[in-house]
Amino acid sequence: MTGKPINSFESAWREELHKFNAPQIDEVAVVIVDNENTSRDIIVQRRRKGLQRIAETHRSYDALQYPLIFLHGEDGYHFNIKQIHPKNGIETNKRVTSKEFYAYRLMIRDNEVYNHILNTRRLFQQFLVDMYAKIEAERMLYIRLNQKKLRTEEYIHLRDAIVNDGNIDDIGTMVILPSSYIGSPRHMHEYTQDAMTYVRKYGRPDLFITFTCNSSWPEIKEQLKYGQTSMDRHDIIARVFRQKQIRFIEVITKYHIFGTVRCWMYTIEWQKRGLPHSHKSHGYDKIYPTDIDKIIQAEFPNPQNDPELYNIVVKNMIHGPCGPLNLNAPCMSDGKCTKISKTMDDTKTEDDGYPKYRRRSPKTVASQQKYDYKAETNWK
Repeated sequence: MTGKPINSFESAWREELHKFNAPQIDEVAVVIVDNENTSRDIIVQRRRKGLQRIAETHRSYDALQYPLIFLHGEDGYHFNIKQIHPKNGIETNKRVTSKEFYAYRLMIRDNEVYNHILNTRRLFQQFLVDMYAKIEAERMLYIRLNQKKLRTEEYIHLRDAIVNDGNIDDIGTMVILPSSYIGSPRHMHEYTQDAMTYVRKYGRPDLFITFTCNSSWPEIKEQLKYGQTSMDRHDIIARVFRQKQIRFIEVITKYHIFGTVRCWMYTIEWQKRGLPHSHKSHGYDKIYPTDIDKIIQAEFPNPQNDPELYNIVVKNMIHGPCGPLNLNAPCMSDGKCTKISKTMDDTKTEDDGYPKYRRRSPKTVASQQKYDYKAETNWK
């Protein structure tokens, strides 16, 4: 028997490989075993009485796990923290959730001289993912203890499992994640159904826009302390990206810069590159090929007429280097770049919904001195 051996780790042909690719930057991550009996407790060795287990929801967990952050052994989150009324300062009967507690801890305040947590750099990254895992554990604990209240036996997906030869004995014993749990299969399934309903009612979307976070945004740089980089302050990145995302959607949907919006939806991704980005689909009343040229340009801007836009495009919108300069670039296949497009005098719309953008014969050539190569209009 000859030929290429079968690799048991090889992905399916149509599988989304980017979900399983290795991270491309140096970050901190947490890996949690998919088992309901798995706990994230820490074990402390006492001076005289041996070992003691500390649950992740214990008030001493934070100080014992992060002594460099909590130098004085301050209490961390626990279940018995009461909310304080913001106006009269009186304690209420409502309890603070772990999400609310750590959001409070990470907030920057004008009357606070120094927040030690925000200045521990890589340890801060570990603290963030650890506390997020604690927040998820609290949510999962509530779901596990309230399965009857959530009426798991009546989920339509369980009935589908019976029809598809599912194990009837498992019904009522497994822990079912409701659609209110963000990221659960039912949550994602409902959003998928909503998206397909949009397509069925309004047709295919007209614009697909990718909105990417830029660590060089002035709003991010202004909040960094001396010696910090954007990777040291993921809290700032998340907040700035969120605010810009809201503003970007507002400009499109309320001010109609591309036309009257019939429907829109978006999703946020990270893809293990450290910075978030969102994909947005927008449906409009009607977009003609001539309108596309007003919205999207697949050509280099004229550096004399719009030098600012030209510099932005050259800095952020050119991939590479590839070709002979880098044969291992992601765009390379069989020794050739796969991101080269044919020149076209006019924009054309295709039956599959994807337009072919106008790429006229190159009059402007962009140079990147850092890599000593030049890119033309047909270079994506």
